[in-house]
Order: sequence, then structure tokens, then C-alpha cells
Amino acid sequence: MSRINKNVILALLTLTSSAFLLFQLYYYKHYLSAKNGAGLSKSKGSRIGFDGTQWRTVKKFIMLTSSQNVPVFLIDPLILELINKNFEQVKNASHGSASECKFFCVPRDFTAFALQYHLWKNEESWFRIAENMGFQCLKFESKDPRLDGIDSLSGTEIPLHYICTLASHAVHLVVFHERSGNYLWHGHLRLKGHIDRKFVPFRKLQFGRYPGAFDRPELQQVTIDGLEVLIPKDPMHFLEEIPHSRFIECRYKEARAFFQQYLDDNTVEAMAFRKSAKELMQLAAKTLKKLGVRFWLSSGTCLGWYRQCGIIPYSKDVDLGIFIQDYKSDIISAFQDAGLPLKHKFGKVEDSLELSFQGKDDVKLDIFFFYEETDYMWNGGTQAKTGKKFKYLFPKFTLCWTEFVDMKVRVPCETIEYIEANYGLLTCGSS
Repeated sequence: MSRINKNVILALLTLTSSAFLLFQLYYYKHYLSAKNGAGLSKSKGSRIGFDGTQWRTVKKFIMLTSSQNVPVFLIDPLILELINKNFEQVKNASHGSASECKFFCVPRDFTAFALQYHLWKNEESWFRIAENMGFQCLKFESKDPRLDGIDSLSGTEIPLHYICTLASHAVHLVVFHERSGNYLWHGHLRLKGHIDRKFVPFRKLQFGRYPGAFDRPELQQVTIDGLEVLIPKDPMHFLEEIPHSRFIECRYKEARAFFQQYLDDNTVEAMAFRKSAKELMQLAAKTLKKLGVRFWLSSGTCLGWYRQCGIIPYSKDVDLGIFIQDYKSDIISAFQDAGLPLKHKFGKVEDSLELSFQGKDDVKLDIFFFYEETDYMWNGGTQAKTGKKFKYLFPKFTLCWTEFVDMKVRVPCETIEYIEANYGLLTCGSS
């Protein structure tokens, strides 16, 4: 009897244990997991992508720059384009409110930021702290090109780029320098001999293949993927600048050599002309900017920039070029409203158009319109006295930014070919 009772009791205990185990499994599946799932959806579960390498690297970089009061701003083309498409959503986002990583988690090798160098304090300590936080950083420096040819200063190096990696993602920090034309300039990222070419895929960098120039952007703070960052207030304008940002310096060293051979004209008349020509250039640039018309330095004005980094004092006029496709019907009235009456108009819009406006102190503004053919460009010319027409051919060219008389202006990137199409082969004393 006692033997049967023991077996029954053992069976009942086994049955009870199994039932309790099944109840626990049921309870966990239908109650606890549902409860925890709801909690996760409010906190972590719905924050999709926030464990990604890109986001974590950017977050740590922003923590680093914020702790050191380094005012970096986002210039990454891919992310700015996404922001621009969702601008209203981004402007209305609050810190920590993001439920899904939509911007900093997109696949890419780099995230590009920039800073204005004059606002950067304690650069060396920032570099050390970055490495202490786990970043591996490369610093790229070069000589300030404006000091080229000044022996006592030309060795001075300025920071141009930083590339910092964390895990498998890299942050590219572009260092912008102020220029006298109230614009920002960044230098060329050159890989010197000691640089490890495998450190990052350098060819995929969006900035640094050549020097660049940008309008000084107004910045605003926004929250992106839960992180507070500064971005250009007009992202679209900045994006439009990027593919046309290439910058070329005037040849400072050659200009100094030119003036050692040919003394600069510092007569009262020459200095007065330079002043009037500069004011005329500034007025013309302001007028054309309002119209949304691209222009570049042409003819004698371009030669003066290339040869001596300045205005040729005996030229007596300012020469600009404009593509005919950029012509605006109200261009004449716009210049007249700016106080520059029309002096001459040669040709017509469809053939050899040239406009000449009268500035003060008898300084003239000549605007040449360029026409594009399959394998060359041309502009027409007309002698004022005889009415005789000419056609001047130029090899095809693109436009680059440069600095001229404290202004950010364009010149043909293929400068030598352009000038030689006007003046023939250049020598040091060409005029």
C-alpha cells in the first residue's frame, strides 16, 4: 500500500511541476513578453539603427567637439541632401525625439564636418583628447599660398584637414579659413609620402581634391537623429556651391618676381585708377549677383590677375565675360539703375553681343558675351570707330573661383590657354 502511495504521489508531483512549467511558459509568452515589448517600443525597440557604427561615431565626435567648444557644422553632401528633402521635419524635431535613425545611419565611408579656423581655440589639446577617446586622427597641413615667395613667411603651415576614424567609420573635418573677400576657403588635401594610403579610402572624399571657396554660410542648430548639430541655414545653396567650388590662387610668387623686374606704377594717376576700377568691379559684381548672372575676369583684367595679382594701371577699363545663355533681358536697365549708363552696344543677343558701360572717372566696364560651339567658344568684337567686326576663338574652358582686389570672383580654370587665345604666348613681360 505504501509502495502504491509513493508512486501516486511521485506522479502527482511530476504532473504538478509540468503544469506549473507550462503555466510559466504561457505567462511569459502572453504577458511578460507583451509587456516588455511595449516598453521597448517606447524606449529602445523603436529606435531603429541607433546602434550603427556611423551614428555612434558621429555622436562621439559631436561629444568631443561640444566638450571643447569647437563650433563644427555639418557639410556632408549626402546627409545635407536628405535634410533638405525633409527640412520641415528636421526643423521641428526635438532633442532625443527620434525613433528611427534616418540620416546619420545611411551607408557611407565618411561624414564631413567643417569649422572656421579663427573660431578654433586649443587645437592641439583637441587633437590629444580625440585620440584619448579612441579616435585615430590624421592632420593635413600646408603652407599658406598667399605667402608664397615671401622667404621669411612662406614656411608657415596652416591646418587644412583632419580625418579621424573610430571603428570602421571616418569623420572628415574640413578647416575653413577666412579670406579678405568675406568668403571661406579650404585647401587641397595632399597625401605626402609618409601617409598610409590605406588609412581611409581617400578617393571617396567629397572635399579636398582641390582647394575650394564658399560663401560664408549662416548657421542654425537642428536635431538630427537625436543629436544636436549646426547646419547651413540654406542647405540647398550650400549643396549647389559644392560642384562649382574649385578655387585657384593668383600666382603670388610670380607676381612678386614680376614687380622685381618691372617696377609697380605708384603714380597718383595709377593709384586713382586702381581705386576706381576696384569700385567699378564691386558694383558690377553686386549688380550681376542680384540678376543671378555668372561672370568672370576677361581680357586685360584677367591678364592683370594672372600676371601681377592686380589691376593693370594703364588698361583704363574693366573687362568681364558672361556666357550668352546667362544673358538677362533686364541687364542694361539693372546697370543703369546702379548708376552705370550704357555707352556702347554692339551686336545682338544671337550674334556677337558686347556691352559697354560708363563708370566714374572715365573708367569703362566692358562685358563680352561668349558663345559655345561643338569644340570651341567665341566672342565677337566691334571697333567703335569703324564698326568692323571680329570673331575671337577660345578653347573650351570651365570656371574657377579666385581672389582679386579683395573679392571672390571667377576666372577660367584653364587660365593660360584662355589668356594666350587673347594675347598670344605669354612671357614675363607680356601686356
